Amino acid sequence: MYDTYDKDKRKILSALCHGSVFFSATLVSIGIPIAVLFVSDDPVVKENAKEALNFHLNLWLYGVIFGVLTIILIGWLFLGILGFVNLILPIFAILSVLSNPEERYHYPFIFRIL
Repeated sequence: MYDTYDKDKRKILSALCHGSVFFSATLVSIGIPIAVLFVSDDPVVKENAKEALNFHLNLWLYGVIFGVLTIILIGWLFLGILGFVNLILPIFAILSVLSNPEERYHYPFIFRIL
């Protein structure tokens, strides 16, 4: 359907968007998918950038919620779960967009704001 676009460029930009989550401790990391969203004209890359942005926003929201629960419950399990999700799901996303560049990756269990 989208075969007129460069597959290598699509793979790199999509993987870059999803990989930016690994730098989520810095606010600069959300700028990568925003920049790709505005620069790229490939519809699959744009959808992957939106999905990465949604994942960033969900991680921040869950981080606040789990942080409050950690303080209230005096347990670190919630933050451990969030750290695990922050590590594993972007790896799955990167592997998915590299193996199947025609499809966008959908993160499970997130709210899609964009």
